[in-house]
Order: sequence, then C-alpha cells, then structure tokens
Amino acid sequence: MAASMNYSIIFVMVALLSLSSISTSHGARSLLQLPNLPTIPSLPKPTMPQLPNFPLTLPPLPSIASLPTFPSVVPKMTLPPMPTMNPLPNMPSLPNIPTFSPPPSN
Repeated sequence: MAASMNYSIIFVMVALLSLSSISTSHGARSLLQLPNLPTIPSLPKPTMPQLPNFPLTLPPLPSIASLPTFPSVVPKMTLPPMPTMNPLPNMPSLPNIPTFSPPPSN
C-alpha cells in the first residue's frame, strides 16, 4: 500500500514537471517572436577617486612579558575521587528452545 502511494506521488511530480516545462518553453518561444525592442543606451563609466596609499608594514606587537600574572595564592583545582562501582551481576542465560523436525514426506 505504501509503495503504491510512493509511486503515485512520484508519477504526479513527474507529470507536473513535464507540464511546467511545456508552459516554460511556450513562454520562451513567445518572447522570441516579439518585435525588436529598443536597445538600452550605454551609460558612461564613472570616474573613481584615487585610493589613499596605506603603509604595507604593520606596527610591532606588544611583548608578552607585559601581561599581568596570577598570584600564587590561588589554590589548584582538583576533582573529587570517582566512586567505586560494584561489578554488574551476571545475566541469566536464555533457556533452550526445543526444535522439531518436519514430518517425513511420502
């Protein structure tokens, strides 16, 4: 049931796409058959102002030694110990299911 519904949805989508391509090609053909339209006049190129000259070298970076240091009074952070876990109990095994052989054929 679900497979036939999927196929019908795909069929409807393909049908709609083919119909839309027909109308698109018809519209393109009607645009090509229009009389010559007036041409758009070309616009003059604007003159751009000159960009200022920037120096190519960067100023030196500040030294790292000027950064403040943390006081040694701050205690070190430690994590609490992990709790001990008891081992997991053994899972019981599944019972054996008896198998039956088919009856002999005549």
